[in-house]
Amino acid sequence: MRSFETTSLPHRYHPEHHNTPLMQTFNSTSPMQLPIYLIGYMAAGKTTVGRLLAERLGWRFVDLDEAFAEIHSQTPAEYIREHGIEAFRYKEKYVLEDLAELPIEKVIYATGGGYPCWEDNMECLKELGTSIYLKWKPEHLAQRLMLTDLSTRPVLQGRTEEELLAFITPQLQAREPFYMMADYVIEAPVKAIAAEDDKNIAEQLWKLISYKTK
Repeated sequence: MRSFETTSLPHRYHPEHHNTPLMQTFNSTSPMQLPIYLIGYMAAGKTTVGRLLAERLGWRFVDLDEAFAEIHSQTPAEYIREHGIEAFRYKEKYVLEDLAELPIEKVIYATGGGYPCWEDNMECLKELGTSIYLKWKPEHLAQRLMLTDLSTRPVLQGRTEEELLAFITPQLQAREPFYMMADYVIEAPVKAIAAEDDKNIAEQLWKLISYKTK
């Protein structure tokens, strides 16, 4: 492991301001391979951060859930209800791999929360480009989800914040080993969520990508 800002021994950086994103870097001694894939749990900010980041870089942004819906004329939730999760995972994999064949490198992709955890998907991401995990604590994910329209997430619809936390904690624990295979990990604020979090994370990523793609 090597820190983004130093070549010293691995360490964990704790900024004084608790809403400043933390950064850890894995296997990062070589320049970034493009495109960039943002991974993480629901409400980690993959789409919001991805759009902000792509705009700042002047790159393209693709939300894989939106791409799936455009290609298959069904949202992921609709497809899962009709065909089941296994069939969806196969189709989702093909969507990403088909997009990766396009002759465009400067793209930020926001993946679905479960994509990295199916079959060899993380290995595929690492071969196709650079993966970045947006890492949040379960309680902060629950708080962020409560600020969204849960009707768009059928499995979470109608749950209280406490029920969301009970749902998220074991699922995130199961997914974490896959997420942590990412080339880079951005650790979000450690004490409290704030309105500017996604913007701050996008700014940190802009600095990282600008540095690693010189």
